[in-house]
Amino acid sequence: MKQSPAYDVHVIGGGLAGSEAAWQLARRGFSVRLSEMRGAIAEKGGTTTPAHQGDGLAELVCSNSFRSDDDTSNAVGLLHHEMRALDSLIMRAGEKARVPAGSAMAVDRDVFSAEVQRTLLEHPNVTVVRERIDHLPAAGLTIVATGPLTAQALAESIVSATGQERLAFFDAIAPIVHHDSIDMDVCWIQSRWNKRTDASNENGDYINCPMNKEQYLAFHQGLLDGEKTEFHEWEKDTPYFDGCMPIEVMAARGVDTLRFGPMKPVGLDNPRDCTPEYPQGRWPYAVVQLRQDNKLGTLWNMVGFQTKLKHGAQVELFRTIPGLEQAEFARLGGLHRNTFLNSPLVLDAQLRLRSAPHIRFAGQVTGCEGYVESASIGLLAGMMAACDLAGRVWEPLPRSTALGALLSHITGDAEAETFQPMNVNFGLFPPLHEVKKKDRKLAYTSRAKSDLQGWLAQSPARR
Repeated sequence: MKQSPAYDVHVIGGGLAGSEAAWQLARRGFSVRLSEMRGAIAEKGGTTTPAHQGDGLAELVCSNSFRSDDDTSNAVGLLHHEMRALDSLIMRAGEKARVPAGSAMAVDRDVFSAEVQRTLLEHPNVTVVRERIDHLPAAGLTIVATGPLTAQALAESIVSATGQERLAFFDAIAPIVHHDSIDMDVCWIQSRWNKRTDASNENGDYINCPMNKEQYLAFHQGLLDGEKTEFHEWEKDTPYFDGCMPIEVMAARGVDTLRFGPMKPVGLDNPRDCTPEYPQGRWPYAVVQLRQDNKLGTLWNMVGFQTKLKHGAQVELFRTIPGLEQAEFARLGGLHRNTFLNSPLVLDAQLRLRSAPHIRFAGQVTGCEGYVESASIGLLAGMMAACDLAGRVWEPLPRSTALGALLSHITGDAEAETFQPMNVNFGLFPPLHEVKKKDRKLAYTSRAKSDLQGWLAQSPARR
Protein backbone atom coordinates (compact mmCIF):
# COMPACT_ATOMS: atom_id res chain seq x y z
CA MET A 1 0.00 0.00 0.00
CA LYS A 2 1.44 3.39 -1.00
CA GLN A 3 0.75 6.50 0.97
CA SER A 4 -1.98 8.76 -0.39
CA PRO A 5 -1.21 12.47 -0.73
CA ALA A 6 -4.38 13.07 1.31
CA TYR A 7 -2.53 12.48 4.59
CA ASP A 8 0.92 12.99 6.05
CA VAL A 9 1.22 9.89 8.25
CA HIS A 10 -0.50 6.51 8.28
CA VAL A 11 -1.04 5.20 11.83
CA ILE A 12 -1.95 1.52 11.96
CA GLY A 13 -3.76 0.48 15.14
CA GLY A 14 -6.30 2.41 17.19
CA GLY A 15 -5.26 1.34 20.68
CA LEU A 16 -3.71 3.62 23.26
CA ALA A 17 -0.39 4.04 21.42
CA GLY A 18 -1.92 4.58 17.98
CA SER A 19 -4.51 7.02 19.31
CA GLU A 20 -1.83 8.98 21.16
CA ALA A 21 0.46 9.08 18.11
CA ALA A 22 -2.39 10.33 15.91
CA TRP A 23 -3.22 13.04 18.44
CA GLN A 24 0.34 14.29 18.74
CA LEU A 25 0.58 14.62 14.96
CA ALA A 26 -2.85 16.17 14.50
CA ARG A 27 -2.39 18.83 17.17
CA ARG A 28 0.78 19.94 15.39
CA GLY A 29 -1.10 20.46 12.14
CA PHE A 30 -0.32 17.19 10.31
CA SER A 31 -2.97 14.98 8.71
CA VAL A 32 -3.34 11.38 9.84
CA ARG A 33 -5.06 8.28 8.50
CA LEU A 34 -5.76 6.08 11.53
CA SER A 35 -6.52 2.48 10.51
CA GLU A 36 -8.35 0.25 12.99
CA MET A 37 -9.51 -3.24 12.02
CA ARG A 38 -12.14 -3.53 14.74
CA GLY A 39 -15.47 -2.27 13.40
CA ALA A 40 -14.53 -2.77 9.74
CA ILE A 41 -16.95 -4.44 7.35
CA ALA A 42 -16.03 -7.82 5.92
CA GLU A 43 -14.84 -6.33 2.60
CA LYS A 44 -12.31 -4.27 4.56
CA GLY A 45 -11.04 -7.29 6.47
CA GLY A 46 -13.18 -6.57 9.50
CA THR A 47 -12.21 -8.59 12.53
CA THR A 48 -11.41 -8.25 16.22
CA THR A 49 -9.06 -9.88 18.72
CA PRO A 50 -9.93 -12.48 21.36
CA ALA A 51 -9.15 -9.90 24.07
CA HIS A 52 -11.32 -6.99 22.88
CA GLN A 53 -15.00 -6.64 23.68
CA GLY A 54 -15.95 -3.79 21.30
CA ASP A 55 -14.63 -1.57 18.55
CA GLY A 56 -13.96 1.66 20.46
CA LEU A 57 -10.59 3.33 20.07
CA ALA A 58 -8.22 2.92 23.04
CA GLU A 59 -10.27 0.13 24.60
CA LEU A 60 -8.82 -1.07 27.91
CA VAL A 61 -8.82 -4.85 27.64
CA CYS A 62 -7.59 -5.79 31.11
CA SER A 63 -7.51 -3.58 34.21
CA ASN A 64 -9.05 -0.10 34.34
CA SER A 65 -6.04 1.24 36.28
CA PHE A 66 -3.18 3.38 35.06
CA ARG A 67 -1.46 2.53 38.36
CA SER A 68 0.10 5.08 40.72
CA ASP A 69 -0.40 8.78 40.06
CA ASP A 70 2.25 9.75 42.62
CA ASP A 71 4.88 11.72 40.70
CA THR A 72 7.27 12.12 43.64
CA SER A 73 8.09 8.51 44.54
CA ASN A 74 6.79 6.31 41.73
CA ALA A 75 8.17 5.86 38.22
CA VAL A 76 4.80 5.39 36.51
CA GLY A 77 3.42 8.43 38.37
CA LEU A 78 6.38 10.39 37.02
CA LEU A 79 5.53 9.13 33.54
CA HIS A 80 1.97 10.47 34.04
CA HIS A 81 3.48 13.86 34.92
CA GLU A 82 5.68 13.94 31.85
CA MET A 83 2.89 12.90 29.50
CA ARG A 84 0.66 15.65 30.88
CA ALA A 85 3.45 18.15 30.24
CA LEU A 86 3.39 17.02 26.59
CA ASP A 87 -0.42 17.28 26.30
CA SER A 88 -1.15 13.56 26.16
CA LEU A 89 -4.61 12.65 24.88
CA ILE A 90 -4.56 9.49 26.99
CA MET A 91 -3.97 11.49 30.17
CA ARG A 92 -6.60 14.08 29.15
CA ALA A 93 -9.21 11.39 28.58
CA GLY A 94 -8.13 9.62 31.75
CA GLU A 95 -8.88 12.72 33.83
CA LYS A 96 -12.38 13.00 32.34
CA ALA A 97 -13.07 9.31 32.99
CA ARG A 98 -11.39 9.13 36.40
CA VAL A 99 -12.98 7.09 39.21
CA PRO A 100 -11.92 6.92 42.90
CA ALA A 101 -8.85 4.73 43.43
CA GLY A 102 -6.81 6.32 46.20
CA SER A 103 -3.38 7.39 45.00
CA ALA A 104 -3.80 5.37 41.81
CA MET A 105 -5.37 6.63 38.60
CA ALA A 106 -8.30 4.45 37.55
CA VAL A 107 -10.91 5.20 34.91
CA ASP A 108 -14.35 4.23 33.73
CA ARG A 109 -13.20 2.23 30.73
CA ASP A 110 -16.27 3.02 28.59
CA VAL A 111 -16.12 6.76 29.29
CA PHE A 112 -12.37 6.72 28.63
CA SER A 113 -12.60 4.98 25.25
CA ALA A 114 -15.53 7.17 24.19
CA GLU A 115 -13.59 10.34 25.06
CA VAL A 116 -10.50 9.28 23.09
CA GLN A 117 -12.66 8.33 20.10
CA ARG A 118 -14.74 11.52 20.22
CA THR A 119 -11.63 13.71 20.37
CA LEU A 120 -10.01 12.05 17.37
CA LEU A 121 -13.20 11.86 15.27
CA GLU A 122 -13.83 15.55 15.83
CA HIS A 123 -10.30 16.64 14.95
CA PRO A 124 -10.13 17.94 11.36
CA ASN A 125 -6.64 16.45 10.84
CA VAL A 126 -7.63 12.86 11.73
CA THR A 127 -9.42 10.41 9.46
CA VAL A 128 -10.37 7.18 11.24
CA VAL A 129 -10.75 4.33 8.75
CA ARG A 130 -12.12 0.96 9.78
CA GLU A 131 -9.91 -1.40 7.80
CA ARG A 132 -7.43 -4.19 8.36
CA ILE A 133 -3.90 -3.63 7.11
CA ASP A 134 -2.20 -6.89 6.15
CA HIS A 135 1.19 -5.61 4.93
CA LEU A 136 3.69 -3.00 6.01
CA PRO A 137 3.39 -0.01 3.64
CA ALA A 138 6.16 0.15 1.06
CA ALA A 139 6.40 3.94 1.24
CA GLY A 140 5.20 6.96 3.22
CA LEU A 141 5.63 7.84 6.89
CA THR A 142 3.96 5.10 8.92
CA ILE A 143 3.52 4.31 12.62
CA VAL A 144 2.64 0.70 13.46
CA ALA A 145 0.93 0.42 16.85
CA THR A 146 -0.94 -2.87 16.60
CA GLY A 147 -0.15 -4.25 20.04
CA PRO A 148 0.64 -7.74 21.33
CA LEU A 149 -2.26 -9.36 19.43
CA THR A 150 -1.27 -8.14 15.98
CA ALA A 151 -3.30 -9.85 13.23
CA GLN A 152 -1.54 -12.80 11.65
CA ALA A 153 -1.04 -11.41 8.14
CA LEU A 154 0.51 -8.16 9.37
CA ALA A 155 2.58 -10.06 11.90
CA GLU A 156 4.00 -12.19 9.10
CA SER A 157 4.82 -9.03 7.14
CA ILE A 158 6.66 -7.66 10.17
CA VAL A 159 8.62 -10.89 10.53
CA SER A 160 9.60 -10.68 6.86
CA ALA A 161 10.89 -7.15 7.40
CA THR A 162 12.70 -7.78 10.68
CA GLY A 163 13.72 -11.42 10.78
CA GLN A 164 12.96 -11.32 14.51
CA GLU A 165 10.10 -13.71 15.19
CA ARG A 166 8.10 -13.10 18.34
CA LEU A 167 4.82 -14.66 17.38
CA ALA A 168 2.11 -17.06 18.57
CA PHE A 169 3.73 -18.69 21.55
CA PHE A 170 3.48 -18.45 25.31
CA ASP A 171 6.32 -16.20 26.28
CA ALA A 172 7.05 -16.85 29.94
CA ILE A 173 9.21 -14.01 31.25
CA ALA A 174 11.59 -14.03 34.21
CA PRO A 175 11.53 -11.66 37.19
CA ILE A 176 13.96 -8.73 37.36
CA VAL A 177 15.49 -7.59 40.66
CA HIS A 178 16.87 -4.18 41.66
CA HIS A 179 20.59 -4.65 42.30
CA ASP A 180 20.65 -2.59 45.48
CA SER A 181 18.12 -4.94 47.12
CA ILE A 182 20.36 -8.03 46.74
CA ASP A 183 22.31 -9.09 49.84
CA MET A 184 25.89 -9.32 48.56
CA ASP A 185 27.05 -10.58 51.97
CA VAL A 186 25.30 -13.84 51.04
CA CYS A 187 25.66 -13.80 47.24
CA TRP A 188 28.82 -13.50 45.18
CA ILE A 189 29.78 -12.60 41.61
CA GLN A 190 31.33 -15.27 39.40
CA SER A 191 30.93 -16.80 35.96
CA ARG A 192 30.69 -20.59 35.79
CA TRP A 193 34.21 -22.08 35.64
CA ASN A 194 35.39 -18.42 35.68
CA LYS A 195 34.84 -18.21 31.93
CA ARG A 196 35.24 -14.68 30.58
CA THR A 197 34.70 -12.78 27.35
CA ASP A 198 35.84 -9.33 26.26
CA ALA A 199 32.49 -8.00 27.51
CA SER A 200 32.72 -9.66 30.93
CA ASN A 201 32.58 -7.76 34.19
CA GLU A 202 35.75 -7.67 36.26
CA ASN A 203 34.76 -10.41 38.72
CA GLY A 204 32.31 -12.35 36.57
CA ASP A 205 28.97 -11.96 34.87
CA TYR A 206 26.53 -13.55 37.33
CA ILE A 207 25.35 -12.91 40.86
CA ASN A 208 25.03 -16.31 42.53
CA CYS A 209 22.57 -17.13 45.32
CA PRO A 210 23.55 -20.44 47.02
CA MET A 211 21.15 -23.06 48.39
CA ASN A 212 21.78 -26.07 50.60
CA LYS A 213 19.79 -29.28 50.11
CA GLU A 214 17.10 -28.41 52.64
CA GLN A 215 16.56 -24.96 51.11
CA TYR A 216 16.43 -26.40 47.59
CA LEU A 217 13.89 -29.09 48.41
CA ALA A 218 11.64 -26.58 50.15
CA PHE A 219 11.95 -24.24 47.16
CA HIS A 220 11.17 -27.06 44.71
CA GLN A 221 8.03 -27.95 46.65
CA GLY A 222 7.03 -24.28 46.71
CA LEU A 223 7.19 -24.19 42.92
CA LEU A 224 4.88 -27.20 42.71
CA ASP A 225 2.42 -25.85 45.30
CA GLY A 226 2.39 -22.17 44.29
CA GLU A 227 -0.76 -20.70 42.76
CA LYS A 228 -0.48 -20.46 38.97
CA THR A 229 -2.18 -18.27 36.39
CA GLU A 230 -4.91 -19.87 34.31
CA PHE A 231 -5.08 -19.86 30.54
CA HIS A 232 -7.77 -17.94 28.70
CA GLU A 233 -9.85 -20.21 26.46
CA TRP A 234 -8.33 -18.61 23.35
CA GLU A 235 -4.78 -19.25 24.61
CA LYS A 236 -5.04 -22.99 25.22
CA ASP A 237 -3.76 -24.15 21.83
CA THR A 238 -0.73 -21.85 21.77
CA PRO A 239 2.55 -23.66 22.55
CA TYR A 240 5.29 -22.58 24.90
CA PHE A 241 8.36 -21.03 23.34
CA ASP A 242 11.03 -23.70 23.84
CA GLY A 243 13.56 -21.22 25.18
CA CYS A 244 11.19 -19.88 27.84
CA MET A 245 9.85 -22.98 29.61
CA PRO A 246 8.29 -21.92 32.95
CA ILE A 247 10.41 -23.02 35.89
CA GLU A 248 7.50 -24.74 37.63
CA VAL A 249 6.92 -26.85 34.48
CA MET A 250 10.55 -27.94 34.68
CA ALA A 251 10.19 -28.60 38.42
CA ALA A 252 7.26 -30.92 37.77
CA ARG A 253 9.50 -33.14 35.62
CA GLY A 254 11.50 -34.32 38.62
CA VAL A 255 13.07 -33.16 41.85
CA ASP A 256 16.56 -32.82 40.35
CA THR A 257 15.59 -31.34 36.97
CA LEU A 258 16.38 -27.79 38.08
CA ARG A 259 19.72 -28.83 39.61
CA PHE A 260 20.78 -30.05 36.19
CA GLY A 261 19.26 -27.03 34.48
CA PRO A 262 19.01 -23.35 35.47
CA MET A 263 19.99 -24.04 39.12
CA LYS A 264 23.07 -26.12 38.28
CA PRO A 265 25.81 -25.47 40.89
CA VAL A 266 28.87 -26.95 39.19
CA GLY A 267 31.71 -24.59 38.35
CA LEU A 268 30.62 -22.07 40.99
CA ASP A 269 32.84 -21.95 44.08
CA ASN A 270 31.14 -20.20 46.97
CA PRO A 271 33.81 -18.00 48.64
CA ARG A 272 31.67 -17.88 51.81
CA ASP A 273 32.33 -21.62 52.30
CA CYS A 274 36.13 -21.65 52.16
CA THR A 275 37.82 -24.30 54.31
CA PRO A 276 41.40 -25.62 54.46
CA GLU A 277 40.23 -28.52 52.32
CA TYR A 278 38.48 -26.24 49.82
CA PRO A 279 40.41 -22.93 49.85
CA GLN A 280 38.51 -21.67 46.80
CA GLY A 281 35.15 -22.54 48.30
CA ARG A 282 32.89 -25.41 47.27
CA TRP A 283 29.86 -26.01 45.12
CA PRO A 284 26.51 -25.35 46.78
CA TYR A 285 23.72 -27.89 46.41
CA ALA A 286 21.95 -25.54 43.98
CA VAL A 287 22.39 -21.97 42.77
CA VAL A 288 20.03 -19.26 41.56
CA GLN A 289 21.88 -17.01 39.12
CA LEU A 290 21.11 -13.40 38.21
CA ARG A 291 22.44 -11.81 35.04
CA GLN A 292 22.87 -8.09 34.38
CA ASP A 293 19.83 -6.87 32.45
CA ASN A 294 20.71 -3.28 31.54
CA LYS A 295 23.88 -1.37 30.77
CA LEU A 296 23.55 0.69 33.95
CA GLY A 297 23.88 -2.46 36.08
CA THR A 298 20.86 -1.47 38.18
CA LEU A 299 18.65 -4.38 37.07
CA TRP A 300 19.45 -8.11 37.16
CA ASN A 301 17.22 -10.88 35.81
CA MET A 302 16.77 -14.30 37.39
CA VAL A 303 18.29 -16.66 34.83
CA GLY A 304 15.93 -19.40 33.67
CA PHE A 305 13.20 -18.27 36.07
CA GLN A 306 10.40 -17.72 33.56
CA THR A 307 7.23 -18.43 35.48
CA LYS A 308 3.44 -18.49 35.43
CA LEU A 309 3.17 -18.29 39.23
CA LYS A 310 0.79 -15.56 40.37
CA HIS A 311 2.57 -12.39 41.48
CA GLY A 312 1.91 -12.80 45.19
CA ALA A 313 3.20 -16.37 45.11
CA GLN A 314 6.34 -15.23 43.27
CA VAL A 315 7.23 -12.59 45.84
CA GLU A 316 6.65 -14.97 48.75
CA LEU A 317 8.64 -17.85 47.23
CA PHE A 318 11.51 -15.94 45.61
CA ARG A 319 12.23 -14.09 48.86
CA THR A 320 13.10 -17.47 50.41
CA ILE A 321 16.14 -17.62 48.11
CA PRO A 322 19.30 -16.81 50.12
CA GLY A 323 20.38 -13.26 49.36
CA LEU A 324 16.97 -12.23 48.02
CA GLU A 325 15.13 -12.00 51.34
CA GLN A 326 14.65 -8.24 50.84
CA ALA A 327 14.46 -8.34 47.05
CA GLU A 328 12.63 -5.53 45.28
CA PHE A 329 11.30 -6.56 41.89
CA ALA A 330 11.35 -4.22 38.91
CA ARG A 331 9.24 -6.80 37.11
CA LEU A 332 7.70 -10.05 38.22
CA GLY A 333 7.48 -13.06 35.96
CA GLY A 334 4.52 -13.55 33.69
CA LEU A 335 3.03 -15.51 30.85
CA HIS A 336 1.87 -13.87 27.62
CA ARG A 337 0.70 -14.81 24.19
CA ASN A 338 2.77 -12.04 22.76
CA THR A 339 3.96 -10.31 19.64
CA PHE A 340 6.84 -7.92 20.15
CA LEU A 341 9.97 -6.82 18.36
CA ASN A 342 13.50 -7.39 19.52
CA SER A 343 13.65 -3.60 19.48
CA PRO A 344 17.32 -3.10 20.46
CA LEU A 345 18.22 -4.98 17.27
CA VAL A 346 15.62 -3.84 14.77
CA LEU A 347 14.72 -0.26 15.79
CA ASP A 348 16.92 2.84 15.88
CA ALA A 349 16.89 5.50 18.59
CA GLN A 350 13.85 7.15 16.96
CA LEU A 351 11.79 3.94 16.84
CA ARG A 352 12.37 3.57 13.10
CA LEU A 353 12.71 0.16 11.53
CA ARG A 354 16.36 -0.09 10.52
CA SER A 355 15.48 -2.01 7.36
CA ALA A 356 12.66 0.42 6.39
CA PRO A 357 13.15 3.79 8.15
CA HIS A 358 9.89 5.26 6.83
CA ILE A 359 8.17 2.94 9.36
CA ARG A 360 8.11 3.57 13.09
CA PHE A 361 6.74 1.24 15.72
CA ALA A 362 4.95 2.29 18.89
CA GLY A 363 3.27 0.78 21.92
CA GLN A 364 3.50 -2.73 23.31
CA VAL A 365 4.81 -4.19 20.06
CA THR A 366 8.08 -2.35 20.81
CA GLY A 367 8.56 -4.26 24.06
CA CYS A 368 7.02 -2.16 26.80
CA GLU A 369 4.38 -3.28 29.29
CA GLY A 370 1.42 -1.33 30.63
CA TYR A 371 -1.23 1.05 29.36
CA VAL A 372 0.68 4.22 30.16
CA GLU A 373 4.01 2.93 28.87
CA SER A 374 2.36 1.89 25.61
CA ALA A 375 0.72 5.30 25.20
CA SER A 376 3.96 7.10 26.03
CA ILE A 377 5.84 5.36 23.22
CA GLY A 378 2.99 6.30 20.89
CA LEU A 379 3.37 9.89 22.08
CA LEU A 380 7.08 9.86 21.27
CA ALA A 381 6.58 8.20 17.89
CA GLY A 382 4.04 10.89 16.98
CA MET A 383 6.35 13.69 18.10
CA MET A 384 9.28 12.20 16.18
CA ALA A 385 7.24 11.86 12.99
CA ALA A 386 6.04 15.46 13.37
CA CYS A 387 9.65 16.55 13.75
CA ASP A 388 10.50 14.77 10.47
CA LEU A 389 7.63 16.46 8.66
CA ALA A 390 8.62 19.87 9.99
CA GLY A 391 12.19 19.40 8.79
CA ARG A 392 13.60 19.68 12.31
CA VAL A 393 16.31 17.59 13.95
CA TRP A 394 14.96 15.49 16.83
CA GLU A 395 16.75 16.24 20.08
CA PRO A 396 16.76 13.14 22.30
CA LEU A 397 14.96 13.33 25.61
CA PRO A 398 17.21 13.26 28.69
CA ARG A 399 17.68 9.68 29.84
CA SER A 400 17.01 10.93 33.36
CA THR A 401 13.31 11.41 32.48
CA ALA A 402 10.80 8.58 32.59
CA LEU A 403 10.15 8.96 28.85
CA GLY A 404 13.85 9.03 28.05
CA ALA A 405 14.67 6.07 30.31
CA LEU A 406 11.91 3.89 28.85
CA LEU A 407 12.85 4.81 25.28
CA SER A 408 16.53 4.16 25.95
CA HIS A 409 15.72 0.74 27.37
CA ILE A 410 13.69 -0.22 24.31
CA THR A 411 16.11 1.09 21.71
CA GLY A 412 19.51 0.31 23.12
CA ASP A 413 20.08 -0.07 26.86
CA ALA A 414 18.51 -3.52 27.11
CA GLU A 415 20.48 -6.59 26.11
CA ALA A 416 19.06 -7.83 22.80
CA GLU A 417 19.77 -11.47 23.70
CA THR A 418 17.46 -11.35 26.72
CA PHE A 419 15.11 -8.52 25.69
CA GLN A 420 11.63 -8.83 27.19
CA PRO A 421 8.70 -6.40 27.69
CA MET A 422 9.22 -4.02 30.62
CA ASN A 423 7.23 -1.54 32.71
CA VAL A 424 8.80 1.81 33.53
CA ASN A 425 10.74 1.65 36.81
CA PHE A 426 13.58 3.50 38.51
CA GLY A 427 16.00 0.73 37.59
CA LEU A 428 15.95 2.11 34.03
CA PHE A 429 17.17 5.55 35.17
CA PRO A 430 20.81 6.63 35.41
CA PRO A 431 21.64 5.74 39.02
CA LEU A 432 22.09 8.21 41.86
CA HIS A 433 24.45 6.21 44.05
CA GLU A 434 25.51 9.29 45.99
CA VAL A 435 21.95 9.81 47.29
CA LYS A 436 20.84 7.86 50.36
CA LYS A 437 18.52 5.01 49.45
CA LYS A 438 15.59 6.43 51.40
CA ASP A 439 15.82 9.70 49.47
CA ARG A 440 16.52 8.21 46.06
CA LYS A 441 13.00 8.06 44.60
CA LEU A 442 12.36 11.73 45.29
CA ALA A 443 15.79 12.54 43.84
CA TYR A 444 14.95 10.61 40.65
CA THR A 445 11.63 12.40 40.18
CA SER A 446 13.02 15.85 41.01
CA ARG A 447 15.89 15.43 38.56
CA ALA A 448 13.54 14.17 35.86
CA LYS A 449 11.13 17.09 36.20
CA SER A 450 13.94 19.63 36.05
CA ASP A 451 15.55 17.95 33.04
CA LEU A 452 12.25 17.70 31.17
CA GLN A 453 11.61 21.41 31.66
CA GLY A 454 15.08 22.16 30.38
CA TRP A 455 14.45 20.02 27.31
CA LEU A 456 11.13 21.74 26.63
CA ALA A 457 12.62 25.21 27.11
CA GLN A 458 15.12 24.60 24.31
CA SER A 459 12.26 24.38 21.80
CA PRO A 460 8.74 25.52 22.81
CA ALA A 461 7.42 23.92 19.58
CA ARG A 462 7.91 20.55 21.28
CA ARG A 463 4.91 21.29 23.42
